[in-house]
Amino acid sequence: MNLKKIVLLLAALAMVVSLAACGSSGGSSGQGQKEQPKEEPKKKEAPDKQVAPDQGTDKKKETAEGPEDKTLKLTIPAMERIEDDTIPTGKGTRMKLFKDNAAVHIAGTDFPWEEEGNVYIAGHRLGFKNTDSWLAFYDLEVLKKGDEVYVTDANGKKYTYEIFEKKIVEATDLSVLKPIKGKNILSLQTCTLPDYSDRVVYQAELKS
Repeated sequence: MNLKKIVLLLAALAMVVSLAACGSSGGSSGQGQKEQPKEEPKKKEAPDKQVAPDQGTDKKKETAEGPEDKTLKLTIPAMERIEDDTIPTGKGTRMKLFKDNAAVHIAGTDFPWEEEGNVYIAGHRLGFKNTDSWLAFYDLEVLKKGDEVYVTDANGKKYTYEIFEKKIVEATDLSVLKPIKGKNILSLQTCTLPDYSDRVVYQAELKS
Protein backbone atom coordinates (compact mmCIF):
# COMPACT_ATOMS: atom_id res chain seq x y z
CA MET A 1 0.00 0.00 0.00
CA ASN A 2 2.75 2.37 0.93
CA LEU A 3 4.56 1.54 -2.28
CA LYS A 4 1.44 2.32 -4.31
CA LYS A 5 1.08 5.70 -2.60
CA ILE A 6 4.70 6.51 -3.32
CA VAL A 7 4.29 5.64 -7.03
CA LEU A 8 1.15 7.80 -7.29
CA LEU A 9 2.90 10.69 -5.53
CA LEU A 10 5.88 10.52 -7.88
CA ALA A 11 3.56 10.44 -10.91
CA ALA A 12 1.68 13.51 -9.64
CA LEU A 13 4.94 15.39 -9.06
CA ALA A 14 6.15 14.52 -12.55
CA MET A 15 2.92 15.90 -14.05
CA VAL A 16 3.21 19.18 -12.07
CA VAL A 17 6.81 19.69 -13.22
CA SER A 18 5.84 18.94 -16.82
CA LEU A 19 2.96 21.47 -16.77
CA ALA A 20 5.14 24.14 -15.18
CA ALA A 21 7.79 23.69 -17.88
CA CYS A 22 5.22 23.99 -20.67
CA GLY A 23 3.75 27.14 -19.15
CA SER A 24 7.16 28.80 -18.87
CA SER A 25 8.32 27.86 -22.34
CA GLY A 26 5.04 28.62 -24.05
CA GLY A 27 4.66 31.94 -22.25
CA SER A 28 8.04 33.29 -23.23
CA SER A 29 7.71 31.98 -26.76
CA GLY A 30 4.31 33.59 -27.23
CA GLN A 31 5.54 36.96 -25.95
CA GLY A 32 8.49 36.84 -28.30
CA GLN A 33 6.23 36.27 -31.29
CA LYS A 34 4.02 39.23 -30.39
CA GLU A 35 6.97 41.60 -30.11
CA GLN A 36 8.35 40.75 -33.55
CA PRO A 37 6.30 42.09 -36.46
CA LYS A 38 6.06 39.94 -39.59
CA GLU A 39 7.45 42.76 -41.73
CA GLU A 40 9.88 45.42 -40.62
CA PRO A 41 8.90 49.00 -41.49
CA LYS A 42 10.99 50.58 -44.21
CA LYS A 43 12.12 53.37 -41.89
CA LYS A 44 12.23 52.18 -38.31
CA GLU A 45 13.90 54.12 -35.51
CA ALA A 46 17.64 54.14 -35.11
CA PRO A 47 19.24 51.27 -33.19
CA ASP A 48 20.29 52.05 -29.65
CA LYS A 49 24.02 52.12 -30.32
CA GLN A 50 26.86 54.61 -30.37
CA VAL A 51 26.58 56.84 -33.42
CA ALA A 52 29.99 58.47 -33.62
CA PRO A 53 33.54 58.28 -32.25
CA ASP A 54 33.69 59.21 -28.56
CA GLN A 55 35.75 62.36 -29.07
CA GLY A 56 38.76 63.86 -30.80
CA THR A 57 42.21 63.63 -29.24
CA ASP A 58 43.81 67.03 -29.83
CA LYS A 59 43.67 68.83 -26.46
CA LYS A 60 44.64 72.23 -27.85
CA LYS A 61 40.99 72.74 -28.85
CA GLU A 62 40.19 73.84 -25.30
CA THR A 63 42.10 77.10 -25.86
CA ALA A 64 41.06 77.73 -29.47
CA GLU A 65 39.83 81.26 -30.17
CA GLY A 66 36.24 81.86 -31.12
CA PRO A 67 32.86 82.60 -29.53
CA GLU A 68 32.41 81.68 -25.88
CA ASP A 69 29.27 79.79 -26.89
CA LYS A 70 30.52 76.90 -29.06
CA THR A 71 27.08 75.99 -30.44
CA LEU A 72 26.96 75.85 -34.25
CA LYS A 73 24.17 76.04 -36.84
CA LEU A 74 24.19 73.80 -39.90
CA THR A 75 22.51 74.27 -43.29
CA ILE A 76 22.87 71.87 -46.23
CA PRO A 77 20.79 73.09 -49.21
CA ALA A 78 21.02 69.74 -51.04
CA MET A 79 19.40 67.92 -48.10
CA GLU A 80 15.72 68.10 -47.16
CA ARG A 81 15.90 68.45 -43.38
CA ILE A 82 19.11 70.33 -42.56
CA GLU A 83 18.34 74.05 -42.50
CA ASP A 84 19.67 76.27 -39.71
CA ASP A 85 19.74 73.28 -37.34
CA THR A 86 21.33 73.73 -33.93
CA ILE A 87 24.47 71.61 -33.54
CA PRO A 88 25.72 71.28 -29.94
CA THR A 89 29.17 69.98 -29.02
CA GLY A 90 29.46 66.72 -27.11
CA LYS A 91 30.95 63.25 -26.96
CA GLY A 92 29.88 60.50 -29.32
CA THR A 93 28.61 58.57 -26.29
CA ARG A 94 26.06 61.26 -25.36
CA MET A 95 23.02 59.45 -26.74
CA LYS A 96 20.55 62.10 -25.55
CA LEU A 97 22.34 64.78 -27.58
CA PHE A 98 22.04 62.66 -30.71
CA LYS A 99 18.40 61.90 -29.97
CA ASP A 100 17.35 65.53 -29.43
CA ASN A 101 19.36 67.19 -32.22
CA ALA A 102 19.80 66.77 -35.96
CA ALA A 103 23.53 66.24 -35.40
CA VAL A 104 26.35 66.77 -32.88
CA HIS A 105 29.77 68.39 -33.24
CA ILE A 106 32.16 65.83 -31.72
CA ALA A 107 34.01 67.16 -28.68
CA GLY A 108 37.76 67.47 -29.09
CA THR A 109 37.55 68.10 -32.84
CA ASP A 110 38.07 71.50 -34.43
CA PHE A 111 35.88 74.55 -35.02
CA PRO A 112 35.27 76.58 -38.19
CA TRP A 113 37.17 79.61 -36.91
CA GLU A 114 40.44 77.66 -36.63
CA GLU A 115 42.99 78.07 -39.40
CA GLU A 116 43.60 74.33 -39.70
CA GLY A 117 41.43 71.48 -38.48
CA ASN A 118 38.60 69.02 -38.95
CA VAL A 119 35.14 70.12 -37.82
CA TYR A 120 33.55 66.71 -37.25
CA ILE A 121 29.74 66.54 -37.17
CA ALA A 122 27.79 63.29 -36.88
CA GLY A 123 24.08 62.50 -36.96
CA HIS A 124 21.61 59.62 -37.09
CA ARG A 125 20.61 58.19 -40.44
CA LEU A 126 17.10 57.40 -39.14
CA GLY A 127 16.90 58.99 -35.69
CA PHE A 128 13.84 59.01 -33.43
CA LYS A 129 10.31 60.13 -34.25
CA ASN A 130 9.10 63.47 -32.91
CA THR A 131 12.65 64.71 -32.37
CA ASP A 132 15.05 66.79 -34.50
CA SER A 133 17.07 63.64 -35.14
CA TRP A 134 14.28 61.94 -37.13
CA LEU A 135 15.64 61.22 -40.65
CA ALA A 136 18.00 64.17 -40.25
CA PHE A 137 20.91 62.62 -42.18
CA TYR A 138 18.81 60.07 -44.09
CA ASP A 139 19.60 61.70 -47.44
CA LEU A 140 23.25 62.55 -46.71
CA GLU A 141 24.31 60.53 -49.73
CA VAL A 142 22.61 62.90 -52.16
CA LEU A 143 25.65 65.15 -51.64
CA LYS A 144 28.12 65.37 -54.48
CA LYS A 145 31.43 67.04 -55.16
CA GLY A 146 31.06 70.83 -55.28
CA ASP A 147 27.91 71.03 -53.11
CA GLU A 148 28.03 73.77 -50.48
CA VAL A 149 27.49 73.37 -46.75
CA TYR A 150 27.04 76.32 -44.39
CA VAL A 151 28.08 76.47 -40.75
CA THR A 152 27.24 79.51 -38.61
CA ASP A 153 28.78 80.23 -35.20
CA ALA A 154 27.07 81.74 -32.15
CA ASN A 155 28.17 85.26 -33.22
CA GLY A 156 26.40 84.87 -36.57
CA LYS A 157 29.56 84.42 -38.65
CA LYS A 158 28.91 82.14 -41.65
CA TYR A 159 31.45 79.64 -42.99
CA THR A 160 31.01 78.13 -46.45
CA TYR A 161 32.38 74.65 -47.11
CA GLU A 162 32.52 72.76 -50.41
CA ILE A 163 32.24 68.95 -50.64
CA PHE A 164 35.32 67.30 -52.11
CA GLU A 165 35.31 63.66 -50.96
CA LYS A 166 33.16 60.74 -49.78
CA LYS A 167 34.49 57.89 -47.64
CA ILE A 168 33.05 54.63 -46.30
CA VAL A 169 34.90 53.48 -43.19
CA GLU A 170 34.49 50.94 -40.42
CA ALA A 171 32.98 52.17 -37.16
CA THR A 172 36.35 51.70 -35.43
CA ASP A 173 38.31 53.73 -38.02
CA LEU A 174 39.30 57.00 -36.33
CA SER A 175 41.47 58.26 -39.19
CA VAL A 176 38.52 60.36 -40.45
CA LEU A 177 38.88 62.54 -37.32
CA LYS A 178 42.32 63.73 -38.39
CA PRO A 179 42.75 67.17 -39.98
CA ILE A 180 44.41 67.70 -43.35
CA LYS A 181 47.58 69.75 -43.11
CA GLY A 182 47.07 73.37 -44.13
CA LYS A 183 43.28 73.09 -44.49
CA ASN A 184 40.12 73.63 -42.47
CA ILE A 185 37.72 70.84 -43.37
CA LEU A 186 34.23 69.81 -42.31
CA SER A 187 33.32 66.12 -41.93
CA LEU A 188 29.69 64.96 -42.00
CA GLN A 189 29.12 61.40 -40.77
CA THR A 190 26.23 58.98 -40.50
CA CYS A 191 25.69 55.19 -40.46
CA THR A 192 25.47 53.05 -43.57
CA LEU A 193 22.31 51.18 -44.50
CA PRO A 194 20.83 48.64 -44.08
CA ASP A 195 22.70 47.32 -41.04
CA TYR A 196 24.40 50.49 -39.66
CA SER A 197 27.69 48.56 -39.49
CA ASP A 198 29.94 51.11 -41.24
CA ARG A 199 30.13 54.90 -41.45
CA VAL A 200 29.76 57.14 -44.47
CA VAL A 201 31.72 60.41 -44.20
CA TYR A 202 31.55 63.40 -46.53
CA GLN A 203 34.37 65.92 -46.28
CA ALA A 204 34.23 69.54 -47.35
CA GLU A 205 36.84 72.30 -47.45
CA LEU A 206 36.37 75.81 -46.10
CA LYS A 207 36.09 78.26 -49.00
CA SER A 208 35.00 81.51 -47.36
